[in-house]
Amino acid sequence: MIVVSSCLAGLEVRYNATHRLNEKLKQLVDEKKAVAVCPELLGGLPTPREPAEIINGDGFDVLDGKARIMDRGGKDVTDAYVEGAKKTLDIIHELDATLVVLKENSPSCGSSMIYNGEFSGVRMAGNGVTAALLKRSGYEVISEEDFMKRLEEF
Repeated sequence: MIVVSSCLAGLEVRYNATHRLNEKLKQLVDEKKAVAVCPELLGGLPTPREPAEIINGDGFDVLDGKARIMDRGGKDVTDAYVEGAKKTLDIIHELDATLVVLKENSPSCGSSMIYNGEFSGVRMAGNGVTAALLKRSGYEVISEEDFMKRLEEF
C-alpha cells in the first residue's frame, strides 16, 4: 500500500484550498492501491488556512523541540502540525504502507525541501514535520518528483 498527500490526489486541501493533482497518484488512489491523507487536516487545521513555515530549523528540529511552525499571521501552529504527523503515522502503520509520497516544500510534507521560515518564497533543504516523523519511524518517504522517476515500479 502507498500513502500519498491528499493534494497530490486532487483534493483541494492545501492552505489556499487548491490541489496539486498528479494523475498517476490519483489513479492509484482510485484503484485502491494508494490512500490519500492530509496531515494538516488530521491535525485540526482548516481549509483554507494561513500559510505556515518552520522557523529556525526543519521537521526534525520541530520534533526535538528546537523549532516551531508559525503561520504568516504570527500564530504558533506547531501543535496542530505535530498532531497531524502523529495521526498520519498511525494511519500508515495501520495500513502497513510500504511507501509514502508527500508534497514537496510543505512544513508538514516536504521530504527534501521546505521554505526557509521567512515567508519570502525561498526554499532550503529540509524535511517537514510529518516527513521527519515518518522517516524517523523507518518509513520510505519520497517526493512526487522521485515517485515519477520510479513510475515503472507501480
